[in-house]
Amino acid sequence: MVNPRAYLAEAIATFGLVFFGPLSVILAVSAFGEDLTTQSVLFISLGHGGAIALMVYAFGHVSGAHINPAVTIPMMITKKIGIVDGVGYIISQLIGAVAAAATLAAILPELGAKVNFGTQGGPSDLINNSIGSGFAIEAILTFFLVTVIFMVAVHKKATPGIQGLAIGGMVFLIHLVAVPLTGASVNPARTFGPALISGFWEFHWLYWAAPILGGIIAGLIMNYVYTKPAEKEA
Repeated sequence: MVNPRAYLAEAIATFGLVFFGPLSVILAVSAFGEDLTTQSVLFISLGHGGAIALMVYAFGHVSGAHINPAVTIPMMITKKIGIVDGVGYIISQLIGAVAAAATLAAILPELGAKVNFGTQGGPSDLINNSIGSGFAIEAILTFFLVTVIFMVAVHKKATPGIQGLAIGGMVFLIHLVAVPLTGASVNPARTFGPALISGFWEFHWLYWAAPILGGIIAGLIMNYVYTKPAEKEA
């Protein structure tokens, strides 16, 4: 069923993530320097985790607050959302992400350009710039993000009211460990918006392929092992 209100919710929620998340990157570089420090990683992690938590609480009851094609695609495959609405969600997410990055470019053109408006730069020196390691990290982290989403927001027996805290907490943890490794995308829309506005496309395919693969694996396992049996018991 086509749901324009849900599409708008996805666009606004993704705008929120891609505004506050990259803004935290821009401000961290401005405040703490271009080298990653404990303070900057914490700042960036809080920016992304906080944005997700609040958007989930704001729009979870409207659209489910996917905010991420790597979440929507597993939802489509497991039939938690229809194909038409799923495609509408992904388009809305990409539009919201581009609009947010463009807003940052208008507000902070010089500071933002220094970090390509928050675009992830590929596997870091810490993992020897290994594409294989970077791919594995992004896929594994997205696996756990989608696992948390299915178990706290989709599972019929999930504790009510914790969705934003749990999902935002997972995003915070992901950024805490992965910002120094891959830049911590786990979300194709999060990378696409800043990449389009900055023109920085290196390793872009990785931030689509790895999160989507990890998300699909998690969605299939969580759906058929946990959430579907719980629906039959209800």
